[in-house]
Parts: sequence; C-alpha cells; structure tokens
Amino acid sequence: MPNRVCEILGIDHPILQGGMTWVSEAGLAAAVSNAGGLGIIGAGAMPAELLGEEIRKTRLLTNRPFGVNLIMINPEFERQLEVVLDEAPPVVTLGAVKSTAVISGLKAKGIKVLPVVAAAAIARRAEEHGADAVVAEGTESGGHIGETTTMVLTPLVARSVDIPVIAAGGIAGGAGVVAAFALGAEGVQLGTRFVVAAECTVHAAVKEKFLRAGDRATVVTARSIGYPVRTIKNKLASTYGEWEKKFIAGECTAMDVENLGLGKLREAMCEGNTMDGSMMAGQCVALVEKIQPAAGIIAEIIAEAEELARELPARMEL
Repeated sequence: MPNRVCEILGIDHPILQGGMTWVSEAGLAAAVSNAGGLGIIGAGAMPAELLGEEIRKTRLLTNRPFGVNLIMINPEFERQLEVVLDEAPPVVTLGAVKSTAVISGLKAKGIKVLPVVAAAAIARRAEEHGADAVVAEGTESGGHIGETTTMVLTPLVARSVDIPVIAAGGIAGGAGVVAAFALGAEGVQLGTRFVVAAECTVHAAVKEKFLRAGDRATVVTARSIGYPVRTIKNKLASTYGEWEKKFIAGECTAMDVENLGLGKLREAMCEGNTMDGSMMAGQCVALVEKIQPAAGIIAEIIAEAEELARELPARMEL
C-alpha cells in the first residue's frame, strides 16, 4: 500500500500505531515498525531520562523507522523535547498542540513531524510551520479528544492542507482503512487495537476488559472542565461524573476534578486496577476481538482492506 505517507516516513504500510502513555513502549513500537508500520513510543509524563532509554532500546529492537509521541501540555514536555532533539528519532507526533513553533527545531534535526489535530485551522498552521503530515483525530478516539467525528474531520482537514492526512479515531480494521482513504486520508493511526497486541505490556486484566467491551463501553469524562477524556466505564469514571456535577454547582474547582486522574492511567495499564484506574480506549474497542502479534494485526488489516476494496465496485452499483 505505498503512497505519500509511506514515502515520507520510510515505511511499507500507511499504518501508524498511536503513541499511548504507559502502553506503547519500546517493545510494542519496535514490533509494529518491524511489521512495516510505524511504531510510536508514548512519552506521556515519562521522565526525560526514561524516554531516552526507551528510544535507545527501540533502536536495538528494530532498524526500521519509529516515532515518539510528545504531549505539549505535559509538565515534562520541555525536558522530553531536549531528549528528543538529542536522540533524534526518525518521527515525532505532537499531541495537545499549543504551538506549532517547535516544528522547525525538530525538522532541523532531520525528524519528520506529524502534529495530531482536532480542527482544520490547527492543521493549516502546522502545514505553514513545516509539518510533514497531520494526524486528524476524531472524537471516537481514546484518551484526550476533540469534538468533531473522524467522518467529518478527515475530509475537512484533507481539503484544508496539501500535506498528507492520517486519519485516527474509530479505526480498528480494514473497513476503517478503506473508509479513511475514501474521506481523503493517505494513512491511518490505530491505538486501541494495538493495546491487545501480544507485544504490548499492558496488564492482562486490562486486555481482558478491552476484549469484553461492547458498543457502549466507553464514556467521556471531564468534559465540563474543558479536558475531555474517553475511557472505559468503571468506578473511576462514575466518580468523575459525581465530581463534575459538584463543579457545575460551584462546589469544587476544575483542579479538584482534574486531580482525580493523577496516577490513574498507570494504575490501570501497569498494575491492572480496572476498577479505580483509567483505561483510556476508543469507541472501536467494541471491535477488538483477540490478542495477536502486532505483525498479525497489520497483516489482517491490510488483507481486509484489500478484499473490501475489490468488493466495493459491485456494492456501489447505484
């Protein structure tokens, strides 16, 4: 499936694995890259020294391109950025984009830069500052989200920029890939599907929750304080709902609500606390059915997409 995304990133298939905090570490990222996609280390709030170690470990596990996802609103961002500029991984994706001014410094180090955007205006600014491509992430995604669906956001962004668009949010299989390409994307980014990859070190209890999730399994928390996060429903999510009501009534501050999540993502993903931890997941978690190697996930997605593309002409006879 060669195209501009493959050419720019030096990969075989236009499939990116989302950079997920406490989920996508060196082992998973390398496995995805070795399978011809682009594996991405999720820096999250990772200490800068640890991020450097993860980048170096990934280089030992693969000789293929890989990336690092940096979240710009994270308190560790500036220190992480210094490490990334020093280590110069092949690709960087930028989440929670506050400013596109950092793009030029990354590109000066030979790094391909892909901002994750939730609006066409941000995509245009990213292009103006030299971004190599943009990831248009719809509200179906897991973790921190915007308001616009992938179905609407992808064509809006594709019409707004000349650089390649990579669609994200709600994509778990070959049908999602074909739909994304029909909407104007030239690549896709998947997060939730790779949480259950065999190489992913997420706790087994969390993987089991993903495999058993239905179409109403997720909920958006903290929307009232302007910090919406999609996660699997559990006791923590219910607690968020209770405190958001207090916030709306003026009985607590936005910081009180935000602090409910401190350390909770690690508590779930690393320690297996599926009741009080945060299990960030996209709506497509309902489509996740089995644990398999990253290479198997990519091969299956490509086979599904190719088969569907062959069948579409007959289906579209109007």
